[in-house]
Amino acid sequence: MKPLRLTSILIFILSTFQLFAQDMPAYVLYTGSGKKTTFDKLEDATEGKELILFGEFHDNPIAHWLQLELTKELFEENGSKLQLGFEMFEQDQQALLSAYLDGKLTEKQFKDTMRLWPNYETDYAPLIEFAKSNKLYCVASNVERKYASLLFKKGRKALDTLSSAVKAQMAPIDFVVDTSLSQYREVFSMGGHMGVNMGMNMVESQAFKDATMAQFILANPGRQTGTVHVHFNGAFHSDFHQGILWYVQQKNPNIRVLTISTVTQEDVRKLDKENVGRADFIICVPESMTRTH
Repeated sequence: MKPLRLTSILIFILSTFQLFAQDMPAYVLYTGSGKKTTFDKLEDATEGKELILFGEFHDNPIAHWLQLELTKELFEENGSKLQLGFEMFEQDQQALLSAYLDGKLTEKQFKDTMRLWPNYETDYAPLIEFAKSNKLYCVASNVERKYASLLFKKGRKALDTLSSAVKAQMAPIDFVVDTSLSQYREVFSMGGHMGVNMGMNMVESQAFKDATMAQFILANPGRQTGTVHVHFNGAFHSDFHQGILWYVQQKNPNIRVLTISTVTQEDVRKLDKENVGRADFIICVPESMTRTH
């Protein structure tokens, strides 16, 4: 084949691929103001940050892939100063998580004893295995689910009877809730049909998780001077710089933070108005994207 014809064919193939990629993007990354940006710029923006809150949709493969890729890049820059935190693991499981990372439990023992989410294997195991291979400290940051449920069903007073050992695994039960925050107002609107009291219990249950995750992001045995903590949580827990971040900033108002959110849209070519401002960077994924569970 003549060189000129071969060049023409290659140009056609590349042009076709580029057109397809533009027509069917797996995701588009936006800044908080709604401008298209790149993963490289997201990575650059993490420089000098102490805390990165990575808000995901739990069943979204694009968010999980980008979490792993960002973790790899941050490890290259920060080494052992990098720390990972997970909403998906509850504080009473911290010892088991640490034991597995330290090689004191087999993979089977770990899986048999932990309360793992159904999508652990595809979505969180890659992060845990990366942390294990590189000796990174990981934080099981969330309150045990049954106690958040207890608060929702019976109110905050029901937590008074818990043992001091159990209370050490959660935010103080007199935690403050700012009901003026838009995310908590949305929670109340979802639970308000059950009555004012149940609506407020739903808000407090959500805030209980946020306050607990914030507490163990800031106070855990692996935290040290210069630590960069990347926390993986449902986007609702950190959207609009609220939730977890609000509680973090009550204790450390000057902490250097970067937030990331995940949204889905029918058309990802422009960020919908309702999604502008959700985070410093917003991963916009087609609604038709395959889900992991």
